[in-house]
Amino acid sequence: MKKTAAFLSLGCKVNSYETEAMRESFVLAGYDIVDFKEQADVYVINTCTVTNVADRKSRQMLHQARKRNPEAVIAAAGCYVQAAEETLLKDSSVDIVVGNNKKSDLVSLVERYRTNQKKEEFVVDIGKEMDYERLNVSSTMDKTRAFIKIQDGCNRFCSYCIIPYVRGRVRSRKAEDILDEMKHLADKGYKEFVLTGIHISSYGTDLRLPEEEETMPLAKLIIDAGRIDGIERIRLGSLEPGIITEPFVQAIAGVKQFCPHFHLSLQSGSDLVLKRMNRKYSAEEYYEKVLLLQKYFLHPAFTTDVIVGFPGETQEEFAETLQFVRKIGFSHIHVFKYSKRAGTVAAKMPDQVPEEIKTTRSNELIAVAASMAKEYKELFMGRIEKILLEEEIVIGGRKYQIGHNERYLKLAVESDEDLTNTMVPARIIKNLTDEILYCEITH
Repeated sequence: MKKTAAFLSLGCKVNSYETEAMRESFVLAGYDIVDFKEQADVYVINTCTVTNVADRKSRQMLHQARKRNPEAVIAAAGCYVQAAEETLLKDSSVDIVVGNNKKSDLVSLVERYRTNQKKEEFVVDIGKEMDYERLNVSSTMDKTRAFIKIQDGCNRFCSYCIIPYVRGRVRSRKAEDILDEMKHLADKGYKEFVLTGIHISSYGTDLRLPEEEETMPLAKLIIDAGRIDGIERIRLGSLEPGIITEPFVQAIAGVKQFCPHFHLSLQSGSDLVLKRMNRKYSAEEYYEKVLLLQKYFLHPAFTTDVIVGFPGETQEEFAETLQFVRKIGFSHIHVFKYSKRAGTVAAKMPDQVPEEIKTTRSNELIAVAASMAKEYKELFMGRIEKILLEEEIVIGGRKYQIGHNERYLKLAVESDEDLTNTMVPARIIKNLTDEILYCEITH
């Protein structure tokens, strides 16, 4: 009887990519993959530590796996492991702890544990790791969109963020490896590719590149990806404002598959708060980047993250953020209440904001964000958009095929036919739900 393994990925898209790669390594080793809710011989939880809630969820999932099968091998991997190695070594629910940059070794560690039943840990000093850990995927759980990890690590050290401490310094993947993986997946029928990483704006800064490439390695990568047959869309993960320069924007605007959807990290619209956060830009500089992108793209979608209740944030500073986000007109905002992370500079700052004030500000910003999202959608009423259809859903007893356009608006067409992974032109007619716009297919 074949051995079984189950996987769970918590947190970001980078974790999802790495979990796919680990899953493939177990398949190659002869394991059958089962759902995490089923009983398995091995459970792998790729953990997250971006917030206290993420820490708690990581622990809960490890304990759930142990209850599901007390005899299973339980492996904890990833960021929470990197931050809480000693805690997990004492946790009886966990047999193997594997930090970042060592996930490619997990199969051999599991096999070793099955032989000698001795608890294993493989957590390196991530701050000293200089090499990108090679992980590859040949398929993904998503049928239409493939996330491609292009780099790891971050050198920014924002005062609220634990990630540089658990992911280490910037380590970029070689372009030829990235492009080979994209070509392989495009040959398998994937149409949309999202370039992701911990800090993709830093991509290539650690590589020894030819002089003509070293100023804009990310732009060069996008251009080269656009030459691969079968790729119809290229998206970017989260960007920092600093990478948005006229030469960069000119370069990516010339790639016909590039999607004008920019997740441009903001965090606050107040210059004083941005300074305390150790962000490397002002609100005005951010706005200039938005204007530059609008110069080259029609109605680009701007999405972002904003933290409310950062230490010392006054009502006036929060009001500056509200005013600034309205000025930009984001299509979507991820709103986070500040969460104190032990080991970060912000955790020691005075004037921590009370939880009830964070909640009030969060609710106010969420309401503003919803209004802006509605306004952005209205720009597209009556327009014909290309939809890459991803799944079928039923609303009010009627079948719809759901997908996204280049700007990541969620769009629906009515059809009894399964159109998954098909690109269709359709005219936007009306709101189907608060999140989804109804379209009619055009020919």
